[in-house]
Amino acid sequence: MKVLIVEDDPLHRSYLLEAVCAALPECKTVIEAENGADGERLARDHKSAHVVMDLQMNARNGIEAARTIWKERPDTRILFWSNYSDEAYVRGVSRIVPDGAAYGYVLKSASDERLKLALRSIFVEAQCVIDREVRGMQQKSLGQVKGFSDSEYEILVDIALGLTDRTIARRRGLSLRSVQNRLQSLYEKLDVYQMTPDEGEEGRFNLRARAVTVALLRKLLNYSALERAEAELVDWLRSH
Repeated sequence: MKVLIVEDDPLHRSYLLEAVCAALPECKTVIEAENGADGERLARDHKSAHVVMDLQMNARNGIEAARTIWKERPDTRILFWSNYSDEAYVRGVSRIVPDGAAYGYVLKSASDERLKLALRSIFVEAQCVIDREVRGMQQKSLGQVKGFSDSEYEILVDIALGLTDRTIARRRGLSLRSVQNRLQSLYEKLDVYQMTPDEGEEGRFNLRARAVTVALLRKLLNYSALERAEAELVDWLRSH
C-alpha cells in the first residue's frame, strides 16, 4: 500500500505521517506533497496511492487537486483532513466526488483515534467516513434540511461574481423569471429583505450586496469557492 500526504504545514505533515504509519502497518511507502499542485503530480507518478488531503493550501487547494486526481483516476480513495466544516468547503467536496468513490472528511480537531479509524476504514475497508459536524452541513447543503438547492447556490455565487439577472439566466439556461424567483428564495433564506421603510425613506439595503455579505459571514461562501467560480466564469465568457 502507498499513501500520499498532501499538506502545506510541515508540522501537520509530520503528524499525518505518524498517524498513517500507526494506523496502516501494511503501508510500505508514504509520499509527501507540500501543496495541491505537487499532490496532483505525485498522484500521477504513484497511481496506486491513496491520498490524505488538506483543503486550504496555496498553489492549488485540496478541492481542485482532488478534482484533477479523481478525473484521472476515479477509484482513488481520498481522506480530506481539514480545519473547516464551512458549507462552501463541504459543498465543494460533495460536487466532485465520483459515484461509488470511497472518501472521508475528518476535521483536524478530531482525536488521534478518530483519524486512525478513518484511515483504516477508507483505505483498507473502502468505507466512507464523514465527521458528524460535516455530515450535518452536508445534509443541509444537499437540501435534506433547510438549505439551498444547487440552483439557488449557483445563483448566489453568480451574484457574488457581479453578474446581472439576464447574464445569469443565459449562463444557467433559465428564464429571467426563474432567476428572479430563485433570488427571492435566497433573500428569504438569508433573511436579507429590506425592512419596511419609513414614509419617504429609501430601502436600507441593496439586496444583492447584502445577500453576499450575509453569505460570507455565515461561511456559505469563501475565498476558495469564489476563486474557483471566477475561473469557471472566465472559461464560460471565452466560449460565449
